[in-house]
Amino acid sequence: MTRPGALCHVVGAGLAGLSAALRLAEAGHAVRLHEAAAHAGGRCRSYDDREIGRRIDNGNHMLFSANTAALAYLDALGARGTMIELDRARFPFLDLGTGERWCVAPNAGPIPWWILSAARRVPGTRLADYRALLRLMTAGREATVAGVVGSTGPLARRLIEPLAVAVLNSGTAEGSAWLLGRMIARSFARGGRACRALIARDGLSESFVQPALARLRALGVEPGFNRRLRSLEFAGDRASRLGFGGEWLALGPRETVLLAVPPQIAAQLLPGLAVPTESRAILNAHFRLDAPYAPPDGIPFLALVGGTVHWLFFRGDVASATVSAADALIDIPADELAVLLWRDVATALGRPGAPLPAHRIIKEKLATFAQVPAALGRRPGARTRWPNLFLAGDWTETGLPATIEGAIRSGADAAALIAAAAGEPRTRLADAGRTQAGALRLAATH
Repeated sequence: MTRPGALCHVVGAGLAGLSAALRLAEAGHAVRLHEAAAHAGGRCRSYDDREIGRRIDNGNHMLFSANTAALAYLDALGARGTMIELDRARFPFLDLGTGERWCVAPNAGPIPWWILSAARRVPGTRLADYRALLRLMTAGREATVAGVVGSTGPLARRLIEPLAVAVLNSGTAEGSAWLLGRMIARSFARGGRACRALIARDGLSESFVQPALARLRALGVEPGFNRRLRSLEFAGDRASRLGFGGEWLALGPRETVLLAVPPQIAAQLLPGLAVPTESRAILNAHFRLDAPYAPPDGIPFLALVGGTVHWLFFRGDVASATVSAADALIDIPADELAVLLWRDVATALGRPGAPLPAHRIIKEKLATFAQVPAALGRRPGARTRWPNLFLAGDWTETGLPATIEGAIRSGADAAALIAAAAGEPRTRLADAGRTQAGALRLAATH
């Protein structure tokens, strides 16, 4: 039952905003969802691309079985079945320089005997090399990845660097060792059961966005698209009005606001708010092949070292390449990028020299905040100095990298605080989450 007057305005329908809106609506709070774009999902969405005639994602994303907040979100929406979930932890690699292929395969349990097996560990590494992972897990907030583990040697080049660029969207020379270490502690250090990979089978929207919008509408929440919040007004210690262009919404005494917007937008709306000010780019390239590609090992992704592309994902007859930390490439014309990236993709597919197929290049200049040590202290918490105004987003202080898991968790944390501000017992959200159609789990294990 909706609590009269306990209305929350969720501004932003990315995964953080969707996560919070769902938790609040399931727990009986009235919710109004405002989105500046014409669609939900933010940087996690799918669309039909005319250039290659296929439905593609705006970016490539991988979940781990350790991502309990994201998996709880999918489970509560009945969308877990839309993911391809590997039955065990396996990460195939290709060195584009040498042509060598291998598969990192952690064993299921937490005792890492897999590093004793030449067939499971990174080629050329020794048992002692893996102490580097422990050093990352115990690194301080001021340390960079390269400063902790170096930048040479097979483990650094063939495992740590691919993980760093995927998780941090930063190279090892500047990326935060503390953030990468937290990811490793919650996945690889817990064994293969915690780092089984999950990939969207049909598309990110089909898994994360469309089921959420359908559930919100069933709960009476109709998202308002093309509604950009342009200004906020305050009276005393509270947010008092929301300005959407020429429209103003006055906030009642029991109404709250959740800003689930990018950091630069939050800083414009809230002068004086400390946010991460630097960002890092990501390039994604989608290539339509002449036939569906079936990876020889059945794994729908491949990590690449020694080239330009970092990760490659396969869905039917589309091969999608990702280049993280791509600031040096982002201004190169799309046609030139397509040729450059296709060279790596064609080699990985065993088709070196194959002609460039139909393709789509997607540039995200502001893909993530710069996950470097200097930025960690600028990640604000969900609370603000205004008791009816809260923040969410993967750039806030989640203790996690800027990932799907961090975004969804930030929404859950903000929803708990909003419920508390409205006088709602914390257990109400958790109780609603015990059914699949109910609210998502309030907190996960990490």
